[in-house]
Order: sequence, then C-alpha cells, then structure tokens
Amino acid sequence: MTFQNYSLDQMRAMDNAHHLHPFTDHKDLRAAGTRIITRADGPFIYDTEGKEILDGMAGLWCVNAGYGREELVEAATRQMRELPYYNSFFRCTTPAPALLAHKLAEIAPAHMNQVFYGSSGSEANDTALRLVRHYWALEGKPEKNMIISRNWAYHGSTIAGTSLGGMTGMHEQLHGAVPNIVHVMCPYAFENAHPGESDHDFGLRAAKAVEDAILEAGADKVAAFIGEPIMGAGGVKIPPASYWPEIQRICQKYDILLMLDEVITGYGRTGEWFAAQSMDIKADTMTTAKGLTSGYQPLSALLVGDRIANTLVEKGGEFNHGYTYSGHPVACAVGLKNIEIIEREGLVDRVREDTGPYLREALTAALGDHPLVGEIRTFGFMGAIEIVKDRDTRERFQPLGSAPVVIRDHAIENGLMLRATMDTMIMSPPLIWTRDTIDMAVDRLRKAFDSAVKELR
Repeated sequence: MTFQNYSLDQMRAMDNAHHLHPFTDHKDLRAAGTRIITRADGPFIYDTEGKEILDGMAGLWCVNAGYGREELVEAATRQMRELPYYNSFFRCTTPAPALLAHKLAEIAPAHMNQVFYGSSGSEANDTALRLVRHYWALEGKPEKNMIISRNWAYHGSTIAGTSLGGMTGMHEQLHGAVPNIVHVMCPYAFENAHPGESDHDFGLRAAKAVEDAILEAGADKVAAFIGEPIMGAGGVKIPPASYWPEIQRICQKYDILLMLDEVITGYGRTGEWFAAQSMDIKADTMTTAKGLTSGYQPLSALLVGDRIANTLVEKGGEFNHGYTYSGHPVACAVGLKNIEIIEREGLVDRVREDTGPYLREALTAALGDHPLVGEIRTFGFMGAIEIVKDRDTRERFQPLGSAPVVIRDHAIENGLMLRATMDTMIMSPPLIWTRDTIDMAVDRLRKAFDSAVKELR
C-alpha cells in the first residue's frame, strides 16, 4: 500500500503517533504538524499539497547530483537483481565495493589508497577514532590517544561522533562522553576575531589554540587533531587561508595525526573532489559520506592514508571492527554510478569555475546591504549568512537563534528550502544548479529576508 491511499491528515497522525524525528522538539513538532515531502525532480522537492520548493540544502548536504537520476535508480535495481546483499566478512567481497574503492583511490589525494566502508558519516568518524588510537598502540605508543577537536564541530551523532564534535547541546544529553577528547576554539572570525585583527593573524591564533592544547597535554599523549575543512553543521564557518597550513605545520612538528572530516565537503562541494585538494591539506584519515551516493543510498567511506594503512596491514593482525553493511553492494553500485555522473557532467569543475563564484556574487548583490545581514561567506557550493539585529555592533536578536528560524520559514513559504543554525542561515545546493537556478534562489531569499525584517522589527 502506498501513501496515495492515505489522506494528509492520516499520514500526519501516523507520523505524530510513531515517528521520532532527529534533532527535533517533538512536542513542538506534534503541535505544528509535519510537512510531508512526497517527490522530487532536479533541484526541486514537492510536498503533499503540491508546493514546489527549490532545495537549497541538497537534502541534508548530500544530493549533489540532484533528484530524479534514473541512472542511479537503475544501478540500484540492477545490483539488487544480481546480488542484493552479501557481507565483506569471511574473506569475501563483491564487485561493487572493490570497484568503488579503486575509483575512490583514483580521485582522492595520492597518498589515500585504502577505504573502509560504513553506512553514515557518524560510523566513518567512529571508525577513524578507533583506527587512529589502534595505530598508535601498534606503534608501541598506546598512551598517545588524546584527540583534539574544536568547539562547534560536528562529527556525527553516535556516542563517539558526539564526543568528537563540539556541540554543547549534544554533550549535555550524552551524560558521559568518550574520554580523552578535548575541544579548542574554532576559526570563526565573525565572533572570535579581536577588533582590528586581520584574517591572517586570526587564522594563526586559532591554530595556536591547537598547539597550546598539545603542549598542555604533552605531545606524547596526543594522537590526532580532527577537523572539518569548513565547519558545516556548525554554521559554514570558513577558516582564514592561514589556518590550515599552520595546523599542518603544528601536526607535523609534534607528530600528531590529522583526521579530516569531509562528510559534507567531499565529492565536489568545494570545487574539487575533496576540500583537501581545494585547501592543500594532507590528512591521515578522511571521512566521507553524503555526496558519495548523492543520498540515494546510505554509504560512507573512510579514506585511510598510507602511513596508517601500512602499519595496520603489516603489524595489525585482525582489525576487530566492522559493520553488517560495510561495503553493501547496492550502495556501492550507486556510489560508482554517482561519481560517473558527476565526472561526466563536469559538475566539480562547474562549481569551481562558474557557479561557485556566481553564487557568491549573487548573494552579495542581493543581500550585502540588507539590515539583517552581518556577513556573507561562501566557498564553492557552501554559503552562510550571519543574522544580526544591528549591522554596526553585530548585536544579535534575542533569544539567540530565534531570528534565523523566522527567515527560514519565510524562505520555505517563498519556495526555497534553507537551514537555520544558531544565528546563521546556511545553504549547500545540489551541484546541478545553474546561474538561472541561483538567480531564482536569490530572488526568493531576498523576498524572505524582506518579509522577515518586518516581523522581527
């Protein structure tokens, strides 16, 4: 039986009665009712009432190739008919994960040649944490197990992912984090830079917070630093150009591994296959997911650098870790076809050379002088708009986080899906957007801001 057999009210009633949503105030949701999305095509999603909404979030940072890709449906269908599932245990594999691993090694940085599969970015980060600590134990340094992360970081929602991340609200509900993980300031110049401090100097100071944490703990106790190249769920916080080179220098100086979380930034979003290539970062592990299959199947791939992989293979014996769905053949078949589509249509180059720069120009032209806007920042196909009550003083609306929700609701009403995070509006469009799509989005966004300013003021 399909959803067409039920009325909108019936579906909402079932959702309210039985469905616990992620990151949701359930009492509030059940009072307001859910918006039910029923289909999608290209850059648009549609709800049960027939409303067409331009998806400015690519689902949840993931639908890089856009909706309605029949090739991805066919890849999944063909694999389901041939072999719907077999595991990667018992010294077995299936063709799709082997072929995808080869392809990932081809498009990844040159020293990234090994892949460990999971079903989500959270699982990938759990695996990375376990692998990094295991590496140092194999190298005879089991005491070298502290991980340095950052405030406002997001590395998933499992116990390990939440512990690695720097979201205080998530920590408060964890009631006991994974030990030996510390957090330092993040490279968020809009709020953390000193008056008159240049971007360059702020980037160095933010990186120094990592070095200070290493020195406080002792380099012989620190296993790795973990960071998103651009902090996504924390508000598209883009570090100054000086930040990552300095982080790299610090990690090399103290022999600290570098764990890069590319769950959001991977597969073309920054104008290269990976942000590591956009920002010239050489990491020891790279967690990827989301855009790997454009969200058509759940799949993650932890890319492992040669340094760790060589030790694991030569000294590790059995790695006592894995998942039932590690290397799921259907998900991997979709991942292969998805990369083929992105490659064939030149979507990565388009973001770097055309639509990424155009998105920045269009947002600045439409909203750069708006009274609610404190700052606009973009990198590739990621964007953030800081919401302020006063542009000169950068005073925020109270309570914190309330104003962006008003703007988000007006944006959806105007046919544009965006996300409100703290006091920031963020966006990550599908890579298929053209200049015309960007113009449509920016026009709807400006209308939403103009409607919101009347309500907020």
